[in-house]
Amino acid sequence: MRPYPLKFRPIYKKRIWGGRKLREFFHKDIPAGERIGESWLLADLPDNKSVIVNGHLAGRTLEAVIKEYPGQITGDDNFKLPFPLLIKFLDAQDILSVQVHPDAAACKKMGKGQPKTECWYIIDAEDGAVIYKGLKKGVTKEQFRQAIEKGNVADMLAKVPVEKGQCHFLPAGTVHSIGAGILLAEIQTPSDTTYRVFDFDRVNENGKPRQLHIQEALECIHFDASADSLPVTTGGRLADCRYFKLDKHKQQKNAQTQLSAGAMRNLIILSGRGEIGTAPEIAVDFNAGDCLLVPAAYDGPMRFTADTEYLEVTL
Repeated sequence: MRPYPLKFRPIYKKRIWGGRKLREFFHKDIPAGERIGESWLLADLPDNKSVIVNGHLAGRTLEAVIKEYPGQITGDDNFKLPFPLLIKFLDAQDILSVQVHPDAAACKKMGKGQPKTECWYIIDAEDGAVIYKGLKKGVTKEQFRQAIEKGNVADMLAKVPVEKGQCHFLPAGTVHSIGAGILLAEIQTPSDTTYRVFDFDRVNENGKPRQLHIQEALECIHFDASADSLPVTTGGRLADCRYFKLDKHKQQKNAQTQLSAGAMRNLIILSGRGEIGTAPEIAVDFNAGDCLLVPAAYDGPMRFTADTEYLEVTL
């Protein structure tokens, strides 16, 4: 295989809290009239597998290509699937439920679920937008349980104003919610295990409350950790954990950088446009809203035809 940057077909997810900003910001062809809350840019879950849309590998899944060319794609001939990242855009027109994702210890204790650590990069936030990020200092499991019964769970959470350009890291076990008016990129471990603990008395399209997972959530939440310990970053190295590293880059129009072979890169284009590659058969255009996987074996230039900001995710 001659390595070249891979693009993928987005997997759109309808959500009760979703909106239309993916079309507004990135000109995505989202289904008319649908409230699209999530666009999965890179996925390798059992029921959601990213499909390549460019080059001679078009039509094949990320999983299939890594099985055939593990060393060239990942840099590791013994790479173990599934792919260890899930990358999304989230459009929160309305507030999300208060929820938590388990860590490995909680999954083992309960005998179910997949652990999930994540970070959020704020692409756009309306005036006054907030997230709920962890517990207020000193909140106990019993206090939280009583808040669930009284319907005032939000009072137990740290309410954090957000701005465009911030990155918020949320390790597994952090209870959280995304407020209304926020568009973000989410980088996470490959899990869709979510335990919903409070939904602001919301009902679904059938007029019924959505399912809660109170017992599971109480088993997962890290009550000994407060929001004070969760960092906020805005430039350079945004996140660095055992699962992934996230860096932010800015390039001016007509600039060029060299991508050297050796490490697989996942690039999320936030703004601007350009091209990766030299020979016509491997030159790949990119625009705002694209997510590209640059194989470890690729060695070549990345050129920018407009001022560009992008995120780089590595393992």
